[in-house]
Amino acid sequence: MTDNWRAYAKFLPENIHTRSKAETYTIEGYNSMFRHFLARLRRKTKCYTKSLEMLKYSLLLLMKYRNK
Repeated sequence: MTDNWRAYAKFLPENIHTRSKAETYTIEGYNSMFRHFLARLRRKTKCYTKSLEMLKYSLLLLMKYRNK
């Protein structure tokens, strides 16, 4: 699910690409939650991810905590 921005057509195959804002609110909600709870996903000041592995573990811990 994406909006109608033309750049998506270059990267997403037509058979799996749906152009609609009706379902993007879920994805945006998750993005907002990640940025709120994980400083490493916000602006790069003092807290940022130096290791891709640590980012993965941080996301997994947050999801485990939020999903109980």
